[in-house]
Amino acid sequence: MNDDGRFEEREVFISFEAVSDAKVLIISIAARLAGMHPQTLRQYDRMGLVQPGRTSGGGRRYSERDVALLREVQRLSQEEGVNLAGIKRIIELEGLVSDLRQRVADLEDELIRTRTRLARLEASGFPRRDLVPTHQHQTALVVWRPNQK
Repeated sequence: MNDDGRFEEREVFISFEAVSDAKVLIISIAARLAGMHPQTLRQYDRMGLVQPGRTSGGGRRYSERDVALLREVQRLSQEEGVNLAGIKRIIELEGLVSDLRQRVADLEDELIRTRTRLARLEASGFPRRDLVPTHQHQTALVVWRPNQK
């Protein structure tokens, strides 16, 4: 508040060390951080370009990741000349690529675990060298009965 009792407007700069998914920013703060008008954020929400969280009263809440996405939407639109439908498709494809990268990483981890397990089994003498596989087709039926005590 200044000397004549009015509130003065100040620029606020917030630095994010790591982008968070916590939906805590109200629309006016998110709009200011993204360099947009709050009505633009509402329109982008309706179009599905960004999905803010909602309070129990219906108010929108944005995350740091949402703000970064809004900045990218603005950059693609203004600097690259991409229309909003194209931007929406780009966002969808980037999400798909991200999901696929995670799936590849998960599969690589699983492959490493499987190879490690196989190496341990081979080191322990598996498969047993006293068993020899045969490639003859047989029709014999073997009945197995466990030892009964």
